[in-house]
Amino acid sequence: MTTIKHMTAPAYSTIADVETMKPSLNALIEEIVAPALSTDLLRRALSAGINEITTILRAVPVAEGRLLERGIALIANLNADLVVLSGNLRLPVTKAATELVEMNDPKLYRSLSLDADSGGRKSYTPDLLILNQRTEVVHLVDVKRSLGSYEVSRIAELKNRMLAAALVVPDLLYKEHRRLQAKEVRVVILNAENQRTDIDGGVWPLSHLDHLLEVEGAGEVMANMRHLFQTRIELNWNDALQDHRDAKVTDVAEAERLRLRGAASEIAQPAVPPELVGRGASRPPIQIGFAQAPRAAPH
Repeated sequence: MTTIKHMTAPAYSTIADVETMKPSLNALIEEIVAPALSTDLLRRALSAGINEITTILRAVPVAEGRLLERGIALIANLNADLVVLSGNLRLPVTKAATELVEMNDPKLYRSLSLDADSGGRKSYTPDLLILNQRTEVVHLVDVKRSLGSYEVSRIAELKNRMLAAALVVPDLLYKEHRRLQAKEVRVVILNAENQRTDIDGGVWPLSHLDHLLEVEGAGEVMANMRHLFQTRIELNWNDALQDHRDAKVTDVAEAERLRLRGAASEIAQPAVPPELVGRGASRPPIQIGFAQAPRAAPH
């Protein structure tokens, strides 16, 4: 019996292949890990004590967050239609924009654009702005390692702030980024842990990155990159632990060597002749007891 395999055509013409991109992913991981989570830094933290260990381990989620942002940008650059903006993109969140978002259905303001120079005390800094020049759709992206600790109200507040900030994006792109045109801005929270997703509500798992970037295999590449990162951190940690143990063994061996040398030195000293015993200045007897308060002077 002959089995016929039906090949599914890729959804998008741009394809991200894990094996092809692996050298670039490893180079990016090295760039992120080297300044904060190298074997040498981990080993120093182990030698310094618990405070240093705690501090350096806090750097792990920070490093992974940067890696996720850089990884998404790396894959997005495969699609010639996309323009990726990152860095310190401070978007004003005005009172008027906030009230507009909180009091109206998105359908009523999705075609509006506010002045990017309007200012305001509050602002929002997205992780990425991704413009598809073919469709003129912008995605305002917030990347999260996990939403496990986020309450529902906190997620809702974040989405409202993102929507309010999105109202100035078309004006910002046109004025400050070479007259880039955008007719629609969509906000999305990308959750790397793939839990608490709400596709219609703008909370997407990384596995849906293909649709956001229009790059086939984007989600798979990101999952592979996270695995490579975690493997690298574990390898550095295990190497640091082994180096720390080896250093302790060396220190113990050196201490024992010095102890034995001292004992041998004492044995090698000549004994005091009996006729000299008792000669020389005599020391006063040592007394041991409780602490005593000063006595009052007699009247």
